[in-house]
Amino acid sequence: MPVLAVEPDDQYLVATADTPLLAIWEAVPGGLVPPFPPVELPGGLGGLLARGGFGQRFFFPSEVLGLVFRSPSGRTIRAGGRVIKNVQGYDLVRPFVGSFGLLGEALEATLRLRPARAQGLFRRPGGLEDPLPPAARFVWVDGGTRYVYAAGHPRELEAYADWEALAGPLDYRPRFPRGMGVGEGPIRDLRFSWADGGGAPKPPALFRRLAEAL
Repeated sequence: MPVLAVEPDDQYLVATADTPLLAIWEAVPGGLVPPFPPVELPGGLGGLLARGGFGQRFFFPSEVLGLVFRSPSGRTIRAGGRVIKNVQGYDLVRPFVGSFGLLGEALEATLRLRPARAQGLFRRPGGLEDPLPPAARFVWVDGGTRYVYAAGHPRELEAYADWEALAGPLDYRPRFPRGMGVGEGPIRDLRFSWADGGGAPKPPALFRRLAEAL
């Protein structure tokens, strides 16, 4: 379950799909953050890629620079690379991320790292519809409690002075013993409600044809 490479100057990280999310956080140098909050979720990095991220307020697939995955036919496919402008021909990274396994199984991924002078994990009562202070990169709700991971300039994080600051990361794996999928559940982000043993959204016909071609 290794992190294969960390390049602070070029702001990217390479890890195998079975790497736990918090292991990636531990490998990221100070001043940089990966494209997911400090939480552990079922399936590690591969599960996160299949589900299309968690809690983000930005387009998550653009933070995945490269992929190695096994297609439904058993082929090993390399897509993207380790720099931002690396796409030649068809871009398979973006359709793969969030395809819930329809396009295959991730083996390795290159993630973009973003600079952050200050960061913190906060919570307070509330819902997804409530206004957010600045620098909120990730937001989700667990029951009636809203969680925010914020990263940015130190002055931006002053807006969270009246929130409860969490000292450590969260581990949601015990909440999903049968796997994390879409369905009615207490944990919600801006895309889905996540349920123990939940399924995948119905894929568009175009995705089904792409899966057959791979």
